[in-house]
Amino acid sequence: HDPRKIYSAFAEAVKHKGQPTVILFKTIKGYGLGSGEASMGAHNLKSMSKESLLAFRDHYHVPLADEEVEALPFIKPDPKSPEAAFLKRRREVLGDSLPARTVANEKLEVPTLSDFSEMLVSTEKREISTTMAFVRMLTKLVKDKNIGERVVPIIPDEARTFGMEGLFRQIGIYSPLGQLYEPADSEDLMWYREDEKGQILEEGITEAGATSSWVAAATSYANHHLTMVPFYTFYSMFGFQRVGDLIWAAADSRAKGFLMGATAGRTTLLGEGLQHEDGHGLLMAATIPTIQAYDPAFSYELAVIVQDGLRRMYQENEEIFYYITLMNENYTHPQMPKGAEEGIRKGAYLFSKGKGKSQVQLMGSGTILREVIAAAEILKKDFGIESDIWSVPGINELHKDGIDVERYNLTHKEKRVPYLTQIMEGHEGPVVISTDYIRAYGEQIRRLIPNESVTILGTDGFGRSDTREALRRFFEVDRHYIALSALRGLKEDEKAEQLIEKYKIERDKSNPLMS
Repeated sequence: HDPRKIYSAFAEAVKHKGQPTVILFKTIKGYGLGSGEASMGAHNLKSMSKESLLAFRDHYHVPLADEEVEALPFIKPDPKSPEAAFLKRRREVLGDSLPARTVANEKLEVPTLSDFSEMLVSTEKREISTTMAFVRMLTKLVKDKNIGERVVPIIPDEARTFGMEGLFRQIGIYSPLGQLYEPADSEDLMWYREDEKGQILEEGITEAGATSSWVAAATSYANHHLTMVPFYTFYSMFGFQRVGDLIWAAADSRAKGFLMGATAGRTTLLGEGLQHEDGHGLLMAATIPTIQAYDPAFSYELAVIVQDGLRRMYQENEEIFYYITLMNENYTHPQMPKGAEEGIRKGAYLFSKGKGKSQVQLMGSGTILREVIAAAEILKKDFGIESDIWSVPGINELHKDGIDVERYNLTHKEKRVPYLTQIMEGHEGPVVISTDYIRAYGEQIRRLIPNESVTILGTDGFGRSDTREALRRFFEVDRHYIALSALRGLKEDEKAEQLIEKYKIERDKSNPLMS
C-alpha cells in the first residue's frame, strides 16, 4: 500500500513498449476501514464507529474536524487544489465528464429474401437437414459483394459434424502465422486449410473462447466502429448451459449477430445420450431480453428468419441478436406456403388447413413439426378427423408479444389482442402443442390460445442414447402420442383406446421426467 511504489510500477508499465506488462498487487481485505481492516467480515460492514472514521480521516488526510466526522459530509476539493486539477486533466484525456458509447450506425446492404429463393422452394425428393440449408446460406453470404467480408463464421471444433468443411477451401481458417504444418487431410478436396487471410475462426474445443470471439465481433460496431456479422455455430447443449454468463454479458454489451444452436433437440441428436441432447436451450434463451429465438423446421423458415435478422440488426440497427436452432435430421422440405413470411417472423402461421371443418388444432416446431403432420394423417386416416396444422417456430417471440399486449391493456381502455390469439380466432377444437423441448417452453403460450382445451407435450427428463423413433416414443412426443392427446381433448375416449391398442402405446411405462 505504498503509493510511491504503486505509482512507480504503473509508470514503468506505461513506459514499456512492445509487450504487455502485468502488475501484481498484494492488498489487505478492508484496507483503510479501521476496525474492519483484515477482518473476514469486512464485506458485511454496514457502518463504521467514530473511532474507525477518525482513523480513516487521519490515514487519508481528509480535511474534517473531529466533530464533523460522524455527519459523513460530502467533500469536494477546492477547484484550485492539486487533486481537483489532476482529476480535471484526467477527465479531459478520457474525452469528457460524461461517459459516452458511440456506435457505427452504418446501414449495410443486406441480401433480400429473394436472394435465397432456392431455400423457399421444395427440395422435392431430396432429403436435407436444416444445418445443411444453413451452410448453403452461409456460403452464399460469405460470397456476397456487399457484406461478404463482414461475415465471421465461428466454430469450436465440430465443423465436419455440421458439414461446414467446404468453407475451409473457399475462405480458409484464420491463423496469424499461416499454415505451419501439413494437416492429416491435406490430400482431401476439403482439407484443413489455415491462412493469414482466413475468414473462419476455428477455436478448438473451447466454447468460452469461441463465444468470446463472437462477442468481440458482435460488439465491433460499437467498440471499433466497424460492423461485423458473426455466426457462431455450436452444439446447442454447449451453448446457454455452458457459457450462459457470456451470452448474458453479450446482451448487456448490446451484441448483434447470430448464435446457431446445431444438433438441437432432445430427440433429434440420436445416440449421444444425456450429455448432448438439448431440451431446454430455447427456454434459457427466453431469459435474455434482447435475444430473438427460433426453432425452424424447414429451410424456408430458416431463410426468412436469418434474412429478417440481417435486416433488423444491420439495416434498422436494432441492438438485438438471434438464437436459431439447427437440426441434423435429413428429410424433404416443402415450398413456403403463400403468405407465411409474416407469421414466421412473428412466431406462428397456419401450415395447412384441414378439409372442411377441422376438429383439432395441432402445433409444433423444429423436427417435431413433422411428427405433428404425421399425427394429423393418423387422425384423418384412422378416425376421419380433420386437423389444422400450425408451425410455431417462435414460441419465445409469441410469449413476448403476449407480455407486451398484456402490459398495454393494463393501462388503456381500448384493448389490444395478442398476435397468436388473433390468428387462432375461428379455429375451434382442442389444441395440442408439441416440441422437442421441455413442456415449460410450450407453456409460455398457453394463456394466449382462446381454445378451451390446450395440451402441451415436451421432452422433460434426461436424454437417452437411442434411435429418434425410440426417443420420441420414450419422451411421448411422437405422432401417436400427439394423436392420442388430440382424441383425449375431443373427449373421444373410445377412439383413444383404439389408438392405444393399434399403435401399442404402453399404458404404464415409466415417466421420462423421473426415470
